[in-house]
Amino acid sequence: METNPSALPPAPASTGVTGSYLDFGGLGALKGQARTDAKSATRETAQQFEAMFLQMMMKTMRDATPKADLVESAAKDTFEGMFDKEVSVSMAKRNALGLADMLVKHMPDTTAPQPSTAAMLEARNSQGNKGMSLQAEPAKAMALKGAPPVLAPLPRMGGPMPLTQRFGAAQASSSHTPDGDTP
Repeated sequence: METNPSALPPAPASTGVTGSYLDFGGLGALKGQARTDAKSATRETAQQFEAMFLQMMMKTMRDATPKADLVESAAKDTFEGMFDKEVSVSMAKRNALGLADMLVKHMPDTTAPQPSTAAMLEARNSQGNKGMSLQAEPAKAMALKGAPPVLAPLPRMGGPMPLTQRFGAAQASSSHTPDGDTP
């Protein structure tokens, strides 16, 4: 059997709980793992997010390519979607994009003790900040600015145009009918 030199090397053995972001049983196990080992669960969740992102990107690329009517079918689309999902999970396990690393790097440390709500309120009150009042403030009248400026008319050479020049001498002296025609 021949080997394909351009084929990707096999994926390293994963210590992750889930094999796919659609594996609901594995996601439940991941949630349980988050209670005991939050750091590795964060890493696994970031990998699942990267896999989902890669799968959506591959689907968008497939949708952007022109389709030939002779070979298109719903079954082909289904199998391409399944293939894209598996390739995306494999790429995420290999850290192909590094998106999972960036997510883990910028995630807050969940192992640090979190202050309680009562402790946060006590700290805020001890600083002299009493928070927002629930009572509406009385309405205050807005100050009006001075009178608006008087605008000067636009200058026109020769002054305003007389009515006889606007419509013509004949139209100004003749009477009009309601539809605008002359009698």
